[in-house]
Amino acid sequence: MGSPPAPVSPDADGVERWLRESRLIDLERVPWGSNAVFQARLDTPAGELMAIYKPARGERPLWDFPTGTLHRREVATSTVDRALGWNFTPTTVLRADAPLGPGSLQEFIPSPGPELVLDRVRVESSLRGMAALDVLINNADRKQAHLLVDQMGALRGIDHGVTFHPEFKLRTALMNLGGTLVPSEWLEPIEELLADEGRLTQLRRSLRRLLRPVEIRAFEQRAQELLASRTYPILDEWFGRPFEW
Repeated sequence: MGSPPAPVSPDADGVERWLRESRLIDLERVPWGSNAVFQARLDTPAGELMAIYKPARGERPLWDFPTGTLHRREVATSTVDRALGWNFTPTTVLRADAPLGPGSLQEFIPSPGPELVLDRVRVESSLRGMAALDVLINNADRKQAHLLVDQMGALRGIDHGVTFHPEFKLRTALMNLGGTLVPSEWLEPIEELLADEGRLTQLRRSLRRLLRPVEIRAFEQRAQELLASRTYPILDEWFGRPFEW
Protein backbone atom coordinates (compact mmCIF):
# COMPACT_ATOMS: atom_id res chain seq x y z
CA MET A 1 0.00 0.00 0.00
CA GLY A 2 1.22 3.49 -0.74
CA SER A 3 1.42 6.28 1.77
CA PRO A 4 -2.06 7.58 2.59
CA PRO A 5 -2.81 11.21 1.82
CA ALA A 6 -3.18 13.69 4.62
CA PRO A 7 -6.68 14.04 6.07
CA VAL A 8 -8.79 16.13 3.71
CA SER A 9 -10.74 17.96 6.42
CA PRO A 10 -10.86 18.30 10.22
CA ASP A 11 -14.65 18.77 9.93
CA ALA A 12 -16.27 15.56 11.27
CA ASP A 13 -19.60 16.40 9.65
CA GLY A 14 -17.89 16.85 6.30
CA VAL A 15 -16.02 13.56 6.63
CA GLU A 16 -19.27 11.77 7.52
CA ARG A 17 -21.00 13.23 4.47
CA TRP A 18 -18.16 12.20 2.18
CA LEU A 19 -18.10 8.68 3.62
CA ARG A 20 -21.83 8.38 2.89
CA GLU A 21 -21.87 9.94 -0.57
CA SER A 22 -18.46 9.93 -2.25
CA ARG A 23 -17.53 7.46 -4.97
CA LEU A 24 -15.20 4.63 -4.00
CA ILE A 25 -12.42 4.58 -6.57
CA ASP A 26 -10.16 1.81 -5.25
CA LEU A 27 -10.15 -1.11 -2.80
CA GLU A 28 -7.18 -3.00 -1.44
CA ARG A 29 -7.47 -5.98 0.91
CA VAL A 30 -5.91 -5.53 4.35
CA PRO A 31 -4.06 -8.85 4.82
CA TRP A 32 -4.72 -9.37 8.52
CA GLY A 33 -7.70 -9.89 10.77
CA SER A 34 -10.30 -12.65 10.98
CA ASN A 35 -12.87 -10.73 8.89
CA ALA A 36 -12.57 -9.17 5.44
CA VAL A 37 -11.24 -5.61 5.69
CA PHE A 38 -10.36 -3.28 2.81
CA GLN A 39 -8.52 0.00 2.58
CA ALA A 40 -10.56 2.23 0.31
CA ARG A 41 -10.00 5.49 -1.53
CA LEU A 42 -12.89 7.91 -1.99
CA ASP A 43 -13.14 10.74 -4.49
CA THR A 44 -14.33 13.77 -2.48
CA PRO A 45 -14.70 17.46 -3.36
CA ALA A 46 -11.53 18.14 -1.38
CA GLY A 47 -9.45 15.33 -2.85
CA GLU A 48 -8.94 11.66 -2.02
CA LEU A 49 -10.05 10.38 1.37
CA MET A 50 -8.70 7.14 2.78
CA ALA A 51 -11.20 4.89 4.53
CA ILE A 52 -11.63 1.39 5.93
CA TYR A 53 -14.42 -0.73 4.44
CA LYS A 54 -15.80 -3.80 6.25
CA PRO A 55 -18.41 -5.62 4.14
CA ALA A 56 -21.07 -7.68 5.91
CA ARG A 57 -20.43 -10.59 3.53
CA GLY A 58 -16.84 -10.81 4.81
CA GLU A 59 -17.77 -11.27 8.47
CA ARG A 60 -16.89 -14.62 10.01
CA PRO A 61 -19.93 -16.08 11.83
CA LEU A 62 -19.72 -16.07 15.63
CA TRP A 63 -21.69 -18.34 17.93
CA ASP A 64 -22.78 -15.55 20.28
CA PHE A 65 -23.49 -12.66 17.88
CA PRO A 66 -26.16 -12.54 15.17
CA THR A 67 -24.66 -13.23 11.75
CA GLY A 68 -23.97 -10.23 9.55
CA THR A 69 -24.26 -7.59 12.28
CA LEU A 70 -20.66 -6.76 13.16
CA HIS A 71 -20.45 -3.83 10.73
CA ARG A 72 -23.58 -2.32 12.31
CA ARG A 73 -21.97 -2.56 15.74
CA GLU A 74 -19.00 -0.58 14.42
CA VAL A 75 -21.41 2.19 13.43
CA ALA A 76 -23.32 1.94 16.74
CA THR A 77 -20.09 2.41 18.71
CA SER A 78 -19.22 5.53 16.73
CA THR A 79 -22.78 6.79 17.23
CA VAL A 80 -22.55 6.44 21.02
CA ASP A 81 -19.06 7.95 21.07
CA ARG A 82 -20.29 11.01 19.14
CA ALA A 83 -23.36 11.35 21.36
CA LEU A 84 -21.04 11.60 24.36
CA GLY A 85 -18.78 14.10 22.59
CA TRP A 86 -15.65 12.01 23.07
CA ASN A 87 -14.37 11.44 19.52
CA PHE A 88 -12.44 8.26 20.37
CA THR A 89 -13.65 6.34 17.32
CA PRO A 90 -13.24 7.06 13.63
CA THR A 91 -16.26 8.60 11.93
CA THR A 92 -18.16 5.50 10.76
CA VAL A 93 -21.21 5.09 8.52
CA LEU A 94 -23.22 2.39 6.80
CA ARG A 95 -22.78 2.08 3.03
CA ALA A 96 -25.32 -0.04 1.17
CA ASP A 97 -23.88 0.74 -2.27
CA ALA A 98 -20.27 -0.29 -1.65
CA PRO A 99 -18.57 -2.58 -4.23
CA LEU A 100 -18.83 -5.76 -2.13
CA GLY A 101 -22.24 -5.01 -0.72
CA PRO A 102 -23.47 -3.38 2.50
CA GLY A 103 -20.92 -2.72 5.18
CA SER A 104 -19.34 -0.11 7.39
CA LEU A 105 -17.08 2.62 6.06
CA GLN A 106 -14.90 4.59 8.46
CA GLU A 107 -12.26 7.25 8.16
CA PHE A 108 -8.69 5.99 8.09
CA ILE A 109 -6.57 7.07 11.09
CA PRO A 110 -3.02 7.86 9.87
CA SER A 111 -0.08 7.24 12.17
CA PRO A 112 1.58 10.28 13.74
CA GLY A 113 4.82 11.58 12.33
CA PRO A 114 8.15 11.23 14.13
CA GLU A 115 7.98 14.88 15.16
CA LEU A 116 4.97 14.30 17.44
CA VAL A 117 5.75 14.71 21.14
CA LEU A 118 3.29 12.51 23.00
CA ASP A 119 1.41 14.12 25.90
CA ARG A 120 1.41 11.18 28.29
CA VAL A 121 -0.90 12.84 30.80
CA ARG A 122 -3.47 13.37 28.04
CA VAL A 123 -3.12 9.79 26.82
CA GLU A 124 -3.42 8.34 30.36
CA SER A 125 -6.61 10.31 30.92
CA SER A 126 -7.98 9.23 27.54
CA LEU A 127 -7.28 5.58 28.33
CA ARG A 128 -9.66 5.90 31.26
CA GLY A 129 -12.23 7.48 28.99
CA MET A 130 -11.78 4.68 26.45
CA ALA A 131 -12.25 2.14 29.24
CA ALA A 132 -15.52 3.85 30.21
CA LEU A 133 -16.70 3.67 26.59
CA ASP A 134 -15.83 -0.03 26.49
CA VAL A 135 -17.99 -0.65 29.54
CA LEU A 136 -20.91 1.15 27.90
CA ILE A 137 -20.65 -0.73 24.61
CA ASN A 138 -19.71 -4.02 26.32
CA ASN A 139 -16.60 -4.39 24.18
CA ALA A 140 -15.64 -8.06 23.97
CA ASP A 141 -12.33 -7.45 22.21
CA ARG A 142 -10.30 -4.40 23.28
CA LYS A 143 -6.84 -5.44 22.17
CA GLN A 144 -3.76 -3.23 22.66
CA ALA A 145 -3.46 -3.15 18.87
CA HIS A 146 -6.89 -1.50 18.73
CA LEU A 147 -5.57 1.58 20.54
CA LEU A 148 -4.01 4.18 18.25
CA VAL A 149 -2.61 7.68 18.54
CA ASP A 150 -3.56 9.95 15.65
CA GLN A 151 -1.55 12.72 13.98
CA MET A 152 -2.73 15.23 16.60
CA GLY A 153 -1.62 13.03 19.51
CA ALA A 154 -5.18 12.03 20.48
CA LEU A 155 -6.04 8.48 21.54
CA ARG A 156 -8.33 6.66 19.10
CA GLY A 157 -9.91 3.21 19.20
CA ILE A 158 -10.75 0.89 16.30
CA ASP A 159 -12.36 -2.54 15.69
CA HIS A 160 -15.69 -2.44 17.50
CA GLY A 161 -17.53 -5.28 15.78
CA VAL A 162 -18.06 -7.48 18.85
CA THR A 163 -19.92 -5.00 21.03
CA PHE A 164 -23.40 -4.34 22.49
CA HIS A 165 -24.14 -7.94 23.46
CA PRO A 166 -26.93 -7.92 26.07
CA GLU A 167 -24.92 -10.32 28.28
CA PHE A 168 -21.77 -9.14 30.06
CA LYS A 169 -18.80 -9.92 27.78
CA LEU A 170 -16.25 -7.22 28.54
CA ARG A 171 -12.73 -8.28 27.57
CA THR A 172 -10.08 -5.59 27.52
CA ALA A 173 -6.38 -4.88 27.60
CA LEU A 174 -7.31 -2.14 30.12
CA MET A 175 -8.56 -4.66 32.69
CA ASN A 176 -6.07 -3.43 35.31
CA LEU A 177 -8.35 -0.43 35.82
CA GLY A 178 -10.95 -2.78 37.34
CA GLY A 179 -12.04 -1.65 40.80
CA THR A 180 -10.68 1.89 40.40
CA LEU A 181 -12.81 5.02 40.24
CA VAL A 182 -13.95 6.38 36.90
CA PRO A 183 -12.81 10.02 36.76
CA SER A 184 -15.65 12.53 36.88
CA GLU A 185 -14.65 14.01 33.50
CA TRP A 186 -15.82 10.73 31.93
CA LEU A 187 -18.85 10.16 34.14
CA GLU A 188 -20.33 13.63 33.65
CA PRO A 189 -20.97 13.29 29.88
CA ILE A 190 -22.77 9.98 30.51
CA GLU A 191 -24.90 11.55 33.22
CA GLU A 192 -25.71 14.56 31.04
CA LEU A 193 -26.70 12.35 28.11
CA LEU A 194 -29.05 10.20 30.18
CA ALA A 195 -30.62 13.28 31.76
CA ASP A 196 -31.30 14.98 28.42
CA GLU A 197 -34.44 13.35 27.04
CA GLY A 198 -34.05 15.00 23.64
CA ARG A 199 -30.50 13.79 23.08
CA LEU A 200 -31.31 10.36 24.49
CA THR A 201 -34.33 10.00 22.23
CA GLN A 202 -32.21 10.91 19.20
CA LEU A 203 -29.56 8.37 20.22
CA ARG A 204 -32.19 5.65 20.65
CA ARG A 205 -33.61 6.47 17.23
CA SER A 206 -30.17 6.13 15.64
CA LEU A 207 -29.37 2.90 17.49
CA ARG A 208 -32.69 1.29 16.50
CA ARG A 209 -31.41 1.22 12.92
CA LEU A 210 -28.34 -0.71 14.04
CA LEU A 211 -29.12 -2.88 17.08
CA ARG A 212 -31.87 -5.05 18.53
CA PRO A 213 -34.13 -3.49 21.19
CA VAL A 214 -32.73 -5.80 23.88
CA GLU A 215 -29.22 -4.56 23.07
CA ILE A 216 -30.25 -0.91 23.34
CA ARG A 217 -31.93 -1.51 26.70
CA ALA A 218 -28.83 -3.34 27.95
CA PHE A 219 -26.63 -0.43 26.83
CA GLU A 220 -28.72 2.06 28.83
CA GLN A 221 -28.69 -0.28 31.84
CA ARG A 222 -24.89 -0.48 31.72
CA ALA A 223 -24.71 3.31 31.64
CA GLN A 224 -26.96 3.56 34.71
CA GLU A 225 -24.92 0.93 36.55
CA LEU A 226 -21.64 2.66 35.77
CA LEU A 227 -23.02 5.94 37.13
CA ALA A 228 -24.22 4.15 40.26
CA SER A 229 -20.97 2.29 40.97
CA ARG A 230 -18.59 4.98 39.64
CA THR A 231 -15.95 2.25 39.27
CA TYR A 232 -14.63 0.11 36.45
CA PRO A 233 -15.79 -3.50 36.72
CA ILE A 234 -13.35 -6.06 38.10
CA LEU A 235 -12.73 -8.71 35.45
CA ASP A 236 -11.66 -12.31 35.74
CA GLU A 237 -7.91 -12.71 35.15
CA TRP A 238 -8.52 -15.19 32.33
CA PHE A 239 -11.93 -14.45 30.85
CA GLY A 240 -11.49 -10.68 31.04
CA ARG A 241 -8.44 -10.61 28.78
CA PRO A 242 -8.72 -10.19 25.01
CA PHE A 243 -7.10 -12.72 22.69
CA GLU A 244 -4.04 -10.80 21.48
CA TRP A 245 -3.45 -12.03 17.95
